[in-house]
Amino acid sequence: MDIELAARRLDALGNTTRLLILHALLRAGDDGVPVRRLQAQVGVVPASTMSHHLRCLVAAGLVAQERRATNLLCRADPAAIRGLAAFLLSGHDAAGGTRTRSAPDEGELALPPG
Repeated sequence: MDIELAARRLDALGNTTRLLILHALLRAGDDGVPVRRLQAQVGVVPASTMSHHLRCLVAAGLVAQERRATNLLCRADPAAIRGLAAFLLSGHDAAGGTRTRSAPDEGELALPPG
């Protein structure tokens, strides 16, 4: 994953409502959730606001939508989320190079391998 795509995805996740939406979609799994039910799960969000947040998540490649009759079904893309997590944990710097130090700096969080 390149740094630009990672930045777009992180930007999309930098909103409480969008994060709640993504969590609800991940819990739903492959079945997905119709927008109206998703709206009820996330809380009282006006339809236009829900539409905006879903557009942001779709544009970032984190959510897919499918029309089924009169319902718009939404699904999270777990592969995209795993890819983002892998990118964040890969040890790449912003320029795409691999970090060479083996121990974290003082005050830096040390993550377990794998």
